[in-house]
Amino acid sequence: MNSLAFPGCPSPLTPASTAPGLHPIPSPRIKIRFQRLEDAAHHHLRARSSASSRTRTVAMASGLPVSSKEVLPSPLTSASEPPPLFDGTTKLYVAYYCPFAQRAWIARNYKGLQDKIKIVAIDLADRPAWYKEKVYPENKVPSLEHNNQVKGESLDLVKYIDSNFEGPSLLPEDPAKKQFAEELLAYTDAFNKALYSSLLSKEDVSEETVAALDKIEDALGKFNDGPFFLGQFSLVDIAYVPFIERFQIFYSNIKNYDITKGRPNLQKFIEEVNKIDAYTQTKLDPDFLLEQTKKRLGIA
Repeated sequence: MNSLAFPGCPSPLTPASTAPGLHPIPSPRIKIRFQRLEDAAHHHLRARSSASSRTRTVAMASGLPVSSKEVLPSPLTSASEPPPLFDGTTKLYVAYYCPFAQRAWIARNYKGLQDKIKIVAIDLADRPAWYKEKVYPENKVPSLEHNNQVKGESLDLVKYIDSNFEGPSLLPEDPAKKQFAEELLAYTDAFNKALYSSLLSKEDVSEETVAALDKIEDALGKFNDGPFFLGQFSLVDIAYVPFIERFQIFYSNIKNYDITKGRPNLQKFIEEVNKIDAYTQTKLDPDFLLEQTKKRLGIA
């Protein structure tokens, strides 16, 4: 799946600022747990009467997770010094607004590894040169520094985190569920491509998109012991939820299309996954995601 489909996850060969046909996204220099808004944010923000409203406003302006219980670091830029590298600390390199990185981030949270895997945020629009030169030559997120090695690719990292760290298992023992998990993981790129294609088109939602959503609806109904793809929450849900989250927002606002209409399993999935803290603590303000996507697609 071409990561240009999602703001904040540009290909290392085609940066967001130069991608043909796409509008650049201003770098959200996220300042987490700060007391005052940056000057640039004042132009876009309205004064709010309550502390909770002010927090949500800051989140929208800077693209930080709106429900995080963790004190998260500010993204590192081209002007930032690298953290201590290969010092025995396990580090997960992410961009807060990248759905691919969000997968590994959710897995880390769900297994309760906040104290064992340190988050290092990268500003993808102003990437530090040392990240490619010294950490991950692919120059993408996510990547994981562990045991003096760096591994990448979001789905591989979810499996790696599940297999190499303690915490709740993300894959059931049932052989039928394991096989279905692999089938669904193999379908993720095709699903994202089918959904993204209609967003680019000025036509109505395509049959390909409808078929992809129907396939997900059917998959969510395969097992009856829970609302998730394998019944109980698993790495398959982690693989899909960052994208389903975004597509629900984008289709509702850009195409006036409700992806859950006539799909009760998908509706229930969205309701239940939003009760899982490991996921909700990685979510961004939907208005921020929509605003950045419209800019990227050149939609007023």
